[in-house]
Amino acid sequence: MTSFLFDFVCLSLLPSWRWPAVAEGLRAGDTPRELFARLADLLWHSDPGEVVSLRARAAAAVERAHASGLTPVTWSDATYPAGLAAIIDPPPVLWTRGALEALVQPSVAIVGSRAASSYALSVATTLAADLASRGIAVVSGLARGVDSAAHRGALEADGVTIAVLGSGLDVIYPPEHKPLARDIERRGIVMSELVPGTPPLQQFFPLRNRIISGLSRAIVVIEAGEKSGSLITARCALEQGRDVLAVPGNVLSGRNRGGHALLKDGAKIVESADDILEELGMGTAGSGSPVAGSSGPADPILNCLTPGESSDLDEIAERSGLTPARLLPRLMELELRGSIARVGGGRFVRIDRTC
Repeated sequence: MTSFLFDFVCLSLLPSWRWPAVAEGLRAGDTPRELFARLADLLWHSDPGEVVSLRARAAAAVERAHASGLTPVTWSDATYPAGLAAIIDPPPVLWTRGALEALVQPSVAIVGSRAASSYALSVATTLAADLASRGIAVVSGLARGVDSAAHRGALEADGVTIAVLGSGLDVIYPPEHKPLARDIERRGIVMSELVPGTPPLQQFFPLRNRIISGLSRAIVVIEAGEKSGSLITARCALEQGRDVLAVPGNVLSGRNRGGHALLKDGAKIVESADDILEELGMGTAGSGSPVAGSSGPADPILNCLTPGESSDLDEIAERSGLTPARLLPRLMELELRGSIARVGGGRFVRIDRTC
């Protein structure tokens, strides 16, 4: 067990309301050990036993992950998804199983009702298959209904899909989706921010929705009621500067009032995968891989970066005059084009191709 990973796991076990402070400290250059010591002292100065207990839980989690064959990806790793690293409260650690290469593909989330109609299931399957066949990774939550239909649609098209759990990675929920999770691992990735062994408690699912949106360039909502958890994902997406789209549904059933509310508020209507790609400013190359419009040398974001010198999101925002919410999608586009690269710790570097 490396002490570096152990310190990140300790940070991940802090109360969720402390996660923005964790991200702020990491971006400021604090080591995980220094940051945990400071935050733990603020939380439990008069009760050091809590710190001892948390550190014991972290050690047990690392050992359990090793025994289960899980791959941890810490916030400082270059493989940590750039879009997720830049949200206000990114997970200090992602526990993963599958192909890490899936994390570098452009991705779109498809979410919706667990008690989905046959119409919603058909739409989710078709949209996911069309996106996956064009090189887009489909992100969802492995839940019953729309989520599982989206995962299966991507797999049927021999594409990549990413499942984000609201439980430990060795506690698949719902249990009947264990075979689906194994299928996803072969071409995509299954992940969780929760340490191994964590049960699927209700409070974890709204938290994981910020990860689904944080991984994605856009979120497509299919059949969401007025109190649907999908609306939490949509709200997270808007706060993170992502595009929110929705599929219209039957106005008589009441199943899609939440989705229709999104459309009334300005979400783009989705009838096909082309609508999603158009909203993202992406076309399709002859190879079937997504491409975006050209970015010439006068690109204002690239002009804020110096080849060979890394900069974090706040530094680029200050130089460009853009807010982080508006800047992040542009950085993701440039990364997908190969104009910039993420070098770990939430920092970006320009790639000079003049030679």
